[in-house]
Amino acid sequence: MESSATITMKTSSSVLYTISPNPKKSFNFHKYPSLTKPLFTCNAVTVTPSPSPPFKLQTLITEFQSITQPLDRVKHLLHYASTLPPFPNESRIDPNRVMGCTARVWLVAQLDKDTNNMRFFADSDSDIVRGYCACLIHVLDGMPADEVLNVKTEDLAALNGGLPGAERSRVNTWHNVLIAMQKKTKVLIAERDGKPKFEEFPSLMITGEGIEAKGSFAEAQARYLFPDELKVKELVDELREKRIGVVAHFYMDPEVQGILTAAQKHWPHIHISDSLVMADSAVKMAKEGCQFITVLGVDFMSENVRAILDQAGFGEVGVYRMSNEQIGCSLADAASTPAYMNYLESASNSPPSLHVVYINTSLETKAYAHELVPTITCTSSNVVQTILQAFAQVPDLNVWYGPDSYMGENIAKLFQLMTLMTNEEIAEIHPKHNRSTIRSLLPRLHYYQDGTCMVHDLFGHEVVEKINEMYCDSFLTAHFEVPGEMFSLAMEAKRRGMGIVGSTQNILDFIKQRVQGAIDRGVNEHLQFVLGTESGMITSIVAAVRSLLKSSSSQAKVKVEIVFPVSSDSMTKTSTSSPSGQKSVTIGDVTLPIVPGVATGEGCSIHGGCASCPYMKMNSLTSLLKVCHHLPEEKNILMEYEAERFKIQTLSGKSIADVGCEPILHMRHFQATKELPEKLVNQVLHPCGNDPKCQKAQNLTTNHQYPYMQLGSTGSGSLDLYEMYKRCFRQIDD
Repeated sequence: MESSATITMKTSSSVLYTISPNPKKSFNFHKYPSLTKPLFTCNAVTVTPSPSPPFKLQTLITEFQSITQPLDRVKHLLHYASTLPPFPNESRIDPNRVMGCTARVWLVAQLDKDTNNMRFFADSDSDIVRGYCACLIHVLDGMPADEVLNVKTEDLAALNGGLPGAERSRVNTWHNVLIAMQKKTKVLIAERDGKPKFEEFPSLMITGEGIEAKGSFAEAQARYLFPDELKVKELVDELREKRIGVVAHFYMDPEVQGILTAAQKHWPHIHISDSLVMADSAVKMAKEGCQFITVLGVDFMSENVRAILDQAGFGEVGVYRMSNEQIGCSLADAASTPAYMNYLESASNSPPSLHVVYINTSLETKAYAHELVPTITCTSSNVVQTILQAFAQVPDLNVWYGPDSYMGENIAKLFQLMTLMTNEEIAEIHPKHNRSTIRSLLPRLHYYQDGTCMVHDLFGHEVVEKINEMYCDSFLTAHFEVPGEMFSLAMEAKRRGMGIVGSTQNILDFIKQRVQGAIDRGVNEHLQFVLGTESGMITSIVAAVRSLLKSSSSQAKVKVEIVFPVSSDSMTKTSTSSPSGQKSVTIGDVTLPIVPGVATGEGCSIHGGCASCPYMKMNSLTSLLKVCHHLPEEKNILMEYEAERFKIQTLSGKSIADVGCEPILHMRHFQATKELPEKLVNQVLHPCGNDPKCQKAQNLTTNHQYPYMQLGSTGSGSLDLYEMYKRCFRQIDD
């Protein structure tokens, strides 16, 4: 007896993770033969030693490698294609499609319950791909189900150079068809053993005609994608009349993002982006006549906007936050603790040292850190190139990255991967590096190990396990800040052309590229993306995807599914007594409203949480309208909403704003020239020069004369950074 199952498969062209010193020439990590053996794991891939490949596969490898002429290999592959039995037309349906292959591939799997052996049937609209499928079926058809699951993608590596088209898209065909076979095998094994089916994650299905939400969490996200036009008009009228610009982060509440996205059509001075671009957009708005900038984000974002506007000569432009309370950030807070100062103390005692600090930190952190250790800011998009250039430019350098622990760990893993590449391959990433230099820098790369983003922190084992079981054939997206397990899973997807690890903008661009590729192919497609970052991204994703689908003249139907790796019933039960149906959650001393709420108030967990930042959700539409209504005549009512302009000084007597902006300007210089500025290099080689105040400031820190040390703190952050340095500053004046 046989049972059968069909799993929804999707098709996409291949796109690959790239790191490039030249933004116009992206480097492809995965097109090189030396990287065919992966470091990372995803169903068909493992980092642990695996059994030898099946005998049939070994024979197949020997067979193709014995053919020396490429044309003869093509003929032999086409011979295998001719051995495929006819594939029924009724089986050429979307649920049988394999995702990740440039050509269309259909696959059906059956499990013989009497023998426990698998049967596979496949076809493609490409003769070459039919040959690949025939080879895999030759190896796996009739094999016991458990043995099918033991085959690894690296077992296929020897075939890559022996078959035509060994470029990445062809290699992806091997890997993605194999993973599709294994996923179907898992489903059939579970069905045979009577195991319950996994509950699917909630998702949004986007088509040219509309949006369909699956699961209560997805329904909450979808609710605000079509905002109330009266609210949109109210906001636009206020912004236009009072010349107010809006810069907002991707992680905003879906209601706010829905309104802002609709308002952009009527008022050009609204920009939704990652944190790096927010300040640049504010400067552009000021140049175009905006008199006020409202910042929808956490406090370090509004601080940066204020400081960059001042640096650009727009000190008269007002900058306003969306709350009269602190809008914190767990990651930025980690860099404001005594533990982080201890980390920087180690750096200052290990010259030459460079502190590479993540953009998602406060201006105070950047300023105080820069006076202890020469500092340059980075983003999740440019951190790898920043570190590689620093090591190349300064001999014997120690690099100290912080505060995001997961990103630091992921960077180290990435450099370990580079040690497996050839010198030529490494030179394409960075021309001044080779295997020897990469190996030599690893011991001198340090990263802080006690700082995480509360949202990305919980993309851990539970989520990874479920993705690995149910969504490993889908496109996987992950922010660079996710824990190692999720990073490894997404890295493996990248290796197959099926994923992206990077910034929020990188994720959005990846999805747009895949959707555009599907549109260009002109065939019906169902693309499924797992969103491995904050759920607030969905508004920008939906807007971008719908724009692409609506502008297409193709008759093909492309469906784009965005999967939220959270529980379907992860919505907070709202309080009827709260003004807008919100429920609050307390984190530390701060009470935070959540809209739409989550059961735990933070992070991502299968058992109740979701990828939603509670701090970001403090930026409400009500607050935005309140600020707009009171400007410009009633500024006094908004004093607690106004972004702080720092008046205190650093240990060496300089303005926090000036010193805190310097690491950002160093990054700007690097982005423009691909080299560290000479001033920063001199600071690394000669940290204090002949500046007596700088030397005295460093003596205070290196001699353990922190105020918090006097209080016996062990890094719990009993004093905030401002108080810590204010007391130190008084000691310098003494």
